[in-house]
Amino acid sequence: MASVLSGSMAARPVPGSYGLPVLGALRDRLDYFYFQGQDKYFESRVERHGSTVVRINVPPGPLMAKDPRVVALLDAKSFPVLFDVDKVEKRDVFTGTYVPSASLTGGYRVCAYLDPSEPNHAAVKQLLFSLLLSRKDAVVPTFRSNFSSLFAAVETQLANAGKSDFNKLNDATSFDFICEAYFGVRPSATELGAGGAGRAAKWLFLQLAPLLTLGLPMFIEEPLLHTFHLPSILVSSDYKALYKYFSTAASEALDMAETLGLSREEACHNLLFATVFNSYGGFKKLFPGILADVSKAGEKLHRRLAAEIRAAVAEAGGEVTVAALEKMELTSSVVWEALRLDPPVKFQYGRAKDDLEIESHDAVFAVSKGEMLFGYQPCATKDARVFGATAGEFVGDRFVGDEGRKLLQYVYWSNGRETETPSVGNKQCPGKNLVVLVGRLFLVELFLRYDTFTAEVGKDPLGAKVTLTGVTKATSGPAGTQ
Repeated sequence: MASVLSGSMAARPVPGSYGLPVLGALRDRLDYFYFQGQDKYFESRVERHGSTVVRINVPPGPLMAKDPRVVALLDAKSFPVLFDVDKVEKRDVFTGTYVPSASLTGGYRVCAYLDPSEPNHAAVKQLLFSLLLSRKDAVVPTFRSNFSSLFAAVETQLANAGKSDFNKLNDATSFDFICEAYFGVRPSATELGAGGAGRAAKWLFLQLAPLLTLGLPMFIEEPLLHTFHLPSILVSSDYKALYKYFSTAASEALDMAETLGLSREEACHNLLFATVFNSYGGFKKLFPGILADVSKAGEKLHRRLAAEIRAAVAEAGGEVTVAALEKMELTSSVVWEALRLDPPVKFQYGRAKDDLEIESHDAVFAVSKGEMLFGYQPCATKDARVFGATAGEFVGDRFVGDEGRKLLQYVYWSNGRETETPSVGNKQCPGKNLVVLVGRLFLVELFLRYDTFTAEVGKDPLGAKVTLTGVTKATSGPAGTQ
């Protein structure tokens, strides 16, 4: 057997049980969604078997998934094998043990579902890298323009109603921002109109529904969301409208795709997926998550962030530049901490290419070729053996300083270590650096404008639900930033 990590311990069988066929997976699904919840579901299996590497069933399970049985890697040491494409195959595992219908993506298997060994993977990922590089100078001004309007709307809602639904504003703003940043054309100013974000959200929902709970009674959600695929015809008109926008707005990127050997049609479906599912879907969760964490951290952190951000912008002559952002150590740490605690994608999968030995903190386990490996990222990134007694808490300055930076290797949100770099040969998110950049830009826009703020934080199917209840306008700041 090939060893993932060197060690002298003898490999032992992975503990755990899948239960009776169908019934075991169904019971586990009910535990996961209703009786225990996500975190408790995994934590209870670790406690039951005395191991952070266990055999379990994962949703959606019976009927919708071909095989819900996985070997779960639930600590920071075992988890990274999921990034090693020499040891695990990444073909059709993006959403786990089920695969949404290709009719949702124009009949194409898009890049997220391709293994790096497949012919078009390198070409599509290179297209995404080239797009990001060609539009890098547009990101900061486009973000500031769009999110300045968002916060103006927040202030209007606070004045009129005493509260502001941040998630609703963020959904529309994030969609306009990312499309304009990538392609230079704001969707709301085209035929797609103001309803583009809603169409995108409906299309996203059909792909993610088997993994979500909407808080409805179990007898409604189980047959509706978790048992059968919702038919793609429900969003066919929405997808056509989105595709029409991308086929026009992304014309320069599609020209680029042809030079890489891709057809314009396949490239367009990939650009749509990467923009709407990966980027927009991520920002729907990222910005409310950051806002929720910072809100709960309190005014002391707010003042520290405001001071750091304003000083760096003042030093840059009142301009928000990438160089200024790089000097904001606390601001960067807050973004990484938010990504550590509640990553946009919580699950990682890979099928063992060969017999493997996988090492946790305490043991070595034998895994057979062909078995599905699964990682629940919050278990790995809240590993107390790495992050100590505060592993489950938000600590804004966790990654500040030399010692703090050493912990970045255990931040896995991008399907890779934060200290590693995406390439055409791996499955790490091509927009990894963009996500951290816009996370910082979000905090910059917030704290150039306000000294502090208050919010109510609840739950949304994708993450945090944030209602802003008050803002204190900035009393100081560099000229030209207010």
